[in-house]
Order: sequence, then structure tokens, then C-alpha cells
Amino acid sequence: MFWYNDHSGGWTWWQGGLMWLAMILFWALLIWMIYALVTGIIRRDRKPEHGQQPGAARRILDERLARGEIDAEEYRRLREILDNPPGRSSAGAGGSR
Repeated sequence: MFWYNDHSGGWTWWQGGLMWLAMILFWALLIWMIYALVTGIIRRDRKPEHGQQPGAARRILDERLARGEIDAEEYRRLREILDNPPGRSSAGAGGSR
């Protein structure tokens, strides 16, 4: 075997260097994975879901009606827009050709 012919009695410099490099890369990768996992969980908790946005918009619309900033007709019109946003047709509605 080739390692028995080594007369220095230990590892060569590049073997030790590779060991240190591998250890540094391992710990860096492990720390990065933990960081990515934690920040992903935090961002997911902070970011509102797509379906939650209309609820916030409806609440603001209700508050504007309660403060008297808009009348009932404007409220109904805006509420209809929130329920059926432009560019999204409701199922089965079909369009003219």
C-alpha cells in the first residue's frame, strides 16, 4: 500500500489542507441550511397569504363606509370589484365571442 512507503511519518501538507477545507465547507453549509430554514419560516409567517388580502381590503372598505367617506352605492360598487377583480372571470360566467 502506498501509505506504508511514506517516510515522513504523517500526512502531507495537502492532505491536512483538504481536511481543513472539507471541515470548513461542512460547517458553512450546515450553518447556511439552518439560516435558510429559519428565515423561510419567519418570512412565511409574516407574509400574508393571497386569500387574506381581500379580507384586509374589505375591512378598510367597511371602515371607510362607517366614517362616511363613501356612500352605500360606492360601497356596493367597490365590494363587487373586490369580490370579482378585473381580469378574473367567475366560473361558468362565460364571455361574449
